[in-house]
Amino acid sequence: MALDDLGAFVAELESAGELRRVTAEVSADLEIAEILRRVTYARGPAVLFENVAGSDIPVLGNAFGSMRRMEIALGTGDFEGIGDRIAGLARMEVPSGLLGKIKKLPELSRMGDAFPRDVRSGPVSEVTGEGTLAGLPILKTWPHDAGRFVTFGLVATRHPDTGTYNLGVYRMQVIDDTHAIMHWQRHKRGAQHHEAAREGGGRTEAAVIIGADPATVFSAVAPVPEGLDKYLFAGIVRKSGIETVRCKTVSLSVPARAEIVLEGYVDPADMRDEGPFGDHTGFYTPVGSYPTFTVTGVMRRRRPTYLATVVGKPVLEDAYIGKAIERSFLPLLRMMQPEIADFAMPPAGWFHGLAVVSIKKRYPGQAKKVMMGLWGMGQLSLTKAIIVVDAGVDVHDANDVIWAVTTRADPARDTVIIDGAPTDTLDPASPRPNHGSKMGIDATAKTREEGHMREDQEPVAADAATAGLVDSRWADYGLGVAGA
Repeated sequence: MALDDLGAFVAELESAGELRRVTAEVSADLEIAEILRRVTYARGPAVLFENVAGSDIPVLGNAFGSMRRMEIALGTGDFEGIGDRIAGLARMEVPSGLLGKIKKLPELSRMGDAFPRDVRSGPVSEVTGEGTLAGLPILKTWPHDAGRFVTFGLVATRHPDTGTYNLGVYRMQVIDDTHAIMHWQRHKRGAQHHEAAREGGGRTEAAVIIGADPATVFSAVAPVPEGLDKYLFAGIVRKSGIETVRCKTVSLSVPARAEIVLEGYVDPADMRDEGPFGDHTGFYTPVGSYPTFTVTGVMRRRRPTYLATVVGKPVLEDAYIGKAIERSFLPLLRMMQPEIADFAMPPAGWFHGLAVVSIKKRYPGQAKKVMMGLWGMGQLSLTKAIIVVDAGVDVHDANDVIWAVTTRADPARDTVIIDGAPTDTLDPASPRPNHGSKMGIDATAKTREEGHMREDQEPVAADAATAGLVDSRWADYGLGVAGA
């Protein structure tokens, strides 16, 4: 059953033994972040800080910091099933004729259940008032950060032409009680909405949602297909549409059961220096110029919870969200490129650093075709390195991948370098911001058509008779290890 809000999620985590409460007074200035990093690196629980100095609002952190908690959050361990539902909608043909429409009614009604539903009021509108950030327990994460940053705000914007809602997680550096700098990178959809509004001569209305039901939080992070409304995607994830309410000072809708909503606008004429900030690459990102978000109003619950996350050198909380995204979007990748068997983005690669994909290879050059296809798909265009292996290689096992690279790839023949390509803004190795190079490694078995002129070497394997004998007698050996 779908969890309706953050409070329900907290209750489920506590019931499952996945949450600890801290009643000792803690500071939002570096202390909470240091605690959360230590807990997350140690694979510890979610933490609810109930006594934050200078604020009467508790802070929840590491809420999504394990695969078990991701399963609780999304109500399933079958993350691929989420992608299957999206792929099914993409494949669904528009019915023609009365009989066709009747046959399609069950599918169409299921899709209708996922759409957001407007309501007059909700818990998030219990308290409304002037636009101010005062009193919020906004964290300072690293000692050389430029200040306090909102790290887990879901920034809602609407495309000025299509009306489609986007949710994105963009860090926000607090300047004062009514201003914060919006770090939306040029490749992100929020920045694209902003550019469309700017071209029309206007500023971008935005609502920053802090704390929502887990499916909506997941949807904000997920790189959904272009044109798919994020509120609809949240409904697809949770199998039921979310309720939304209208903001008080901007013409946007937000989840009715959210914890806190900051209403306001992003002005393209108000650019400010943002950063440095200790990010998920493990380095401080340098100062850059980004537009300013001006707060015009606040809605919140009477007793809200502030959802936060901390980032730094992997592996931290964002890695587990990334793994769920990886699994969820595998069916979509297969729909675009049917030869794909499996796909992995290792957590140490901070999402865009490295991808490993296995394929059912049928013809020469197919691995390079898959690389090019992935680099042409949405946020995968920012992936720095792609390794392609055969379907028999486990993309989630670094040892198996390294074995494939070292036994099936010749550096001169099987390495692809592409210069002058888009890169992640946060990549500390790119020679220029947003612009650098990419590498592909074809670690699939090669054919003569691909220039492999040597005699094929036979893989080693035990003979069936000996393997069967040892299986049947394993207990007799008394070795004390699993072997059969």
